[in-house]
Formats: sequence, C-alpha cells, structure tokens
Amino acid sequence: MTEKEIIEGCGRNERQAQELLYRTHFPKMMAMCLHHANGDRDKAMEMCNNGMLKVFQNIKSYEFRGSFEGWIRRIVYHCVMDYFKSNAKHVHYLVFEEKDEAIQDNGLQNCYVEDIMSLVGLLPPTTQEVFRLYALEGYSHKEIGETLKMSDGTSKWHLSTAREKLKKLLNEQYFYKNAR
Repeated sequence: MTEKEIIEGCGRNERQAQELLYRTHFPKMMAMCLHHANGDRDKAMEMCNNGMLKVFQNIKSYEFRGSFEGWIRRIVYHCVMDYFKSNAKHVHYLVFEEKDEAIQDNGLQNCYVEDIMSLVGLLPPTTQEVFRLYALEGYSHKEIGETLKMSDGTSKWHLSTAREKLKKLLNEQYFYKNAR
C-alpha cells in the first residue's frame, strides 16, 4: 500500500491500514516520547498511544501537504505536552546519555551539560521550548512556528534570546564557581 492509500484507508476506518500506519510510525514516535519521558517506558507508551489515537481521530483532516510523518510528529508532540500539563507534578527535564562529560571547546572547563540544562530551565517557558525544539529536537523555525502557533521570525527571536541569556548565565555561573 502507498502512503496515500494507507491514509485514505485509515480515513475509512480500515483496520489493516490503521495497523500498517501504527507499525510504520510507532518506533519513531515512541523514541520521541521516551526522550521526553526520561526513559520511563510506561509514560512514553501512554503518551505515544494517546498521540496515535489522535492521529487516527484526525486523519481525515490531513491535506496531503508537507510531510505526513511531520504531521504525525506534531500531533504526538502536542499529546506529550498535554500529558505534562495535565500531570503538573511531573517535571520536564531533558536527559543526555553523556550528561557528565565536560564541555571542552568553549573554555568553560568546569561546566557540564547538566549545568547548562539547569540554566535552560531558567529561561521563560516559550523561549525554553523554542530552544529545545531547535537545538535538541532539530526542528526548523517553520516547524516550530507551526507547532507553537507563532511566526518563523518570532521563533528566531526566541532562539536568539535563549542564546544571549544562556551566554550571560553561563558566564555568571562560571565566574561565580571560580571566585570561590
């Protein structure tokens, strides 16, 4: 079946097409959810399945413009964010596999990735989200704009603001640690 046939089949509620779509896109969507759930497979599975359910519920609204996988990714991502909003007791942190590896290339010898990520948490919420989507998830400014309902220019402004504030915070933290 072609992608278009699968999408149309899902629109007609055909189980075979739904299973094929799920099996094709589940691994990538689950990986994204696992990333946001800090490796908690149960949370990730809940978020991913909620997202895929929304995909099936809204498949008729897909207009065959742009990437179908990108369309699915946006829906699942919104379900991830909805999960964290509805479960406010869960704090959203990013996990890096090599979180204790020192950053050597910028002269801040005593700075670790976890230090930087704690500083990212000090940024305003929208600026944080734009930074994460761009720098860590690899989204383009256009995709960020569509996801967060803002213009490309606003996304670029938030990224620029994040970079400036992070530089300032890094310098302050670095000099504070060395002044001790």
